[in-house]
Amino acid sequence: MTEEHQSIPIDKAQSAIANLTLQRKGDPAQILSSNSASESAMRGFDPNFGDIIDFIIKITHEIWEERGIGRLYDYYSSNMRTHTSNGDIYPRERVIEGTIQALAAFPDRRLYGDEVIWTGDDNYGYYTSHRLTHEGHNWGHTIYGPPTGRKISYRAIADCHVVENVIIEEWLVRDELSLIYQLGFDGHELARQMAAQEAESGLLVTVPAEVDRLRGQLAPEIYEDNAASSIENFVRRSIHEIWNWRLFNKVDAYYVPRYICDSASGRQLYGRNQFTNYILSLLSPFPDMAVSVDHFCALEDGPNRYRTATRWTMVGTHTGPGSYGTPTGNQIKIMGVSHHLIENNRFVQEWTVFDEFALLKQLYRPK
Repeated sequence: MTEEHQSIPIDKAQSAIANLTLQRKGDPAQILSSNSASESAMRGFDPNFGDIIDFIIKITHEIWEERGIGRLYDYYSSNMRTHTSNGDIYPRERVIEGTIQALAAFPDRRLYGDEVIWTGDDNYGYYTSHRLTHEGHNWGHTIYGPPTGRKISYRAIADCHVVENVIIEEWLVRDELSLIYQLGFDGHELARQMAAQEAESGLLVTVPAEVDRLRGQLAPEIYEDNAASSIENFVRRSIHEIWNWRLFNKVDAYYVPRYICDSASGRQLYGRNQFTNYILSLLSPFPDMAVSVDHFCALEDGPNRYRTATRWTMVGTHTGPGSYGTPTGNQIKIMGVSHHLIENNRFVQEWTVFDEFALLKQLYRPK
């Protein structure tokens, strides 16, 4: 960023980022210019990739838009794993099979890149967090049923570890429940059916255990600032204090009054009160819930302004009341990714994705 770049007021920042998100949809140039990746690196990458963001945007377009599915043999390692809340996709051939099936189900599918947040270098490799919007029409069969002809639009985030032109590991979260509802299916009934099928085939095997949030009868541990950067400490501390320590009064300190949050299954939240109610609505059915941060990266976006990507895991036991119905006593483990806009040590906007359909299947898992 140049020295002339000035931070803008928070209320204007919210409007600006919302407009920028709309501008970026389907416009890779906006993403490339906004992330400011260095073009001097990229050892071992094809010369047509200017930087790591260019790599992510171009290969996504080539594989999905141009239907160059076979390029996955070039861009994905043979033994790579794609981690999801439904389990790992392994090896690469299963990724290719899934891509073919997805394009057969939605032949006009488009993957619009909304954001790429990244970290890394040529020695370690690069870690990218790519937020994108899937759109298309259901003109083919899916695992959920026959074609419906309906148009769908839902969000996904793919985190990738990339080394010398090859993705060696991936963490994928999709807003699957939004897709299912847009197709016209009953998400809860479908989750019951698929959970029973997967349990019968031995795909759903869990070992119940006490959720690691408390120290016996003691309170949660106090978060100690030991991350590499102050912005990482800020994000990790806020998640721990609000979600694990249950200090909901901290929301006012960490979030701007007109906070904007787009979360899983079409949740759209505005303001700190709605955001706090959202947290409570997730904690009520899972009273022992704990959230752990698995990976964090950030990009500076001007003085005291950052765009961050946080991958996390949520675990809990379904023993309380809420929108998930009668408590089942089943444990859940869900992976999610949150992108944030942070200014002056306060959260301004959030985009969170987790697979709530995978959560429902875990709830309906037969005993």
